[in-house]
Amino acid sequence: MEDLAMRRRSLALFLLIPFAAYSAYALYAVGLGGILSAHASVGGVQVFADLVIALLLVLSFLVPHARARGRRAWPWVLLTLALGSPGPLCYFAFAAGDD
Repeated sequence: MEDLAMRRRSLALFLLIPFAAYSAYALYAVGLGGILSAHASVGGVQVFADLVIALLLVLSFLVPHARARGRRAWPWVLLTLALGSPGPLCYFAFAAGDD
């Protein structure tokens, strides 16, 4: 089981670090307005809706997983609602490693 937890943590960090760097670059390059304007089209709204659905599915796993281990779920829910996929990636990288 420790091996699985370590692989999960490594995968989460492997995804989180470059994604965070790319997100910071995108924010620097086009600003928040540029990122938000990408959601103005029908296609942008569809992509955003898909992201919301996927993150709600992830949270439906994450919340019971955290509670079953005696952890508070609300920080991870807030992080997910504020930042998107970095929330669950941080959970798997830093909080879910002792399964």
